[in-house]
Amino acid sequence: MLGIAAAVLFFIAFLINAAAISTNDAFSSTNVTLLGLMALALHVAGIGSGRLSRRR
Repeated sequence: MLGIAAAVLFFIAFLINAAAISTNDAFSSTNVTLLGLMALALHVAGIGSGRLSRRR
């Protein structure tokens, strides 16, 4: 689930950068990319998968 969110954030950052949309500092292309990287790191770490992975 977080992998999909990361992909969407990367796409939004690409659109902001490619279309040269002027946004405020909170929604700049760099900040949206960093949010996408954070979501991708959490996805790779296994957080937010929605499944329990307990072993006996």
